[in-house]
Amino acid sequence: MIKQALENLKITALNEMQQAAISAAKKSDVILLSPTGSGKTLGFLLPLLELLNPEISTVQALIMVPSRELALQIEQVFRTIGSGFKVNCCYGGHDVKIERNNLSQPPAVLIGTPGRIAHHLRRHSFTTDTITTLILDEFDKALEFGFQEDMTFIIKQMPAIRKRILTSATKMQEIPSFTGIVRPTQLDYLTNAVSKPDIKQKAVIAEAADKLDALFALICKIGDKATLVFCNHREAVDRISDLLYDRGLPHDIFHGGMEQDDRERALLKFRNGSHRLLITTDLASRGLDIPEIEHVVHYQLPHNEEPYVHRNGRTARMHAKGTSYLMLTPDEKPTYLKEIPEVEELPENPKLPPISPWATLYIAAGKKDKVNKIDIVGLLLKKGELAKEDVGLIEVLDHSSYAAVKRNRIERAVQLIKGEKIKNKKVKIDISI
Repeated sequence: MIKQALENLKITALNEMQQAAISAAKKSDVILLSPTGSGKTLGFLLPLLELLNPEISTVQALIMVPSRELALQIEQVFRTIGSGFKVNCCYGGHDVKIERNNLSQPPAVLIGTPGRIAHHLRRHSFTTDTITTLILDEFDKALEFGFQEDMTFIIKQMPAIRKRILTSATKMQEIPSFTGIVRPTQLDYLTNAVSKPDIKQKAVIAEAADKLDALFALICKIGDKATLVFCNHREAVDRISDLLYDRGLPHDIFHGGMEQDDRERALLKFRNGSHRLLITTDLASRGLDIPEIEHVVHYQLPHNEEPYVHRNGRTARMHAKGTSYLMLTPDEKPTYLKEIPEVEELPENPKLPPISPWATLYIAAGKKDKVNKIDIVGLLLKKGELAKEDVGLIEVLDHSSYAAVKRNRIERAVQLIKGEKIKNKKVKIDISI
């Protein structure tokens, strides 16, 4: 089953950590310590495949995560594996009615945030009698977010657990007893030199009053490469965003104060290349499916080293390389830096980078309308008169779908397919702004 999963994922070989996790999970509970971006998701999903029973029609495995974005990411990877087992997500901001309807025909694997899983347990939305595997992903982050009480309540409701897997991107002094983990195999890849990312660090020196001008010049110099700009507060994200829009620099934002739909759409457009620049808080430093980030900019430096490391962990993932820029005032030097990195020279007359060749098409139908990627590709190629290379990443959500389409072809495609049906039903189709 694992061999077929890797074929479906188009992966030729597992890394050392993933192989060790599969081997350890056969013998005992597992604590997996590994950096962000090292492939922990497969480190617990692949062993899980061996633990699921096709004869059981109720929930068999619960994966608890600290954020809705991480839940959706894991769900997507599990679906791509193509195991034949049903999977569903539960998280705050998602329609409870949809979740209860999903749970009325229970998935084999349930992924969710502690608050929403606890909500469903209190309303008896699903039975816990057949849950034999518990996975606590990004457990350190879940504790940091204050989910201990919910997690304690949830784990107490599951009497049949036989396998427990806990992952973390940081070392913990002790594992709380409520996890129920006993005599685990601990796999520690946090200090493994092989997993250290290949990051080049550079400094951008500017007076506080000139910081935004320096950021603008830096982004113009970086060009159209995927870039995350980190701030410490959501107010700073909004302020910088307004000023960059005034200068004609396309981008998106991501922080905890946004509506869930807006957050999902921002990540989606960043993933599919419609926007190459995302201004964000530390919410995007861990657990998000935003691969191939080439540049990280610390517009505001975090107060200690741990979030700094996690931010940098968004770039140079797996075998890639990346650059981390620190924006400093002339007399600023964080305590966790041994020395100021090489200073990046900025252009005196910055020119806007080229606009992304991709734009995003919105389709008002999704999984709950029985729409899939094949339906959308067929519509775009046949009725929209697009070539295969004109269509990029397609993502199908519960009640909506999004497709990356070449910017120079999207308007004509929309005109051609506006009155068309998907699954014998007319749906709204437009360019997503």
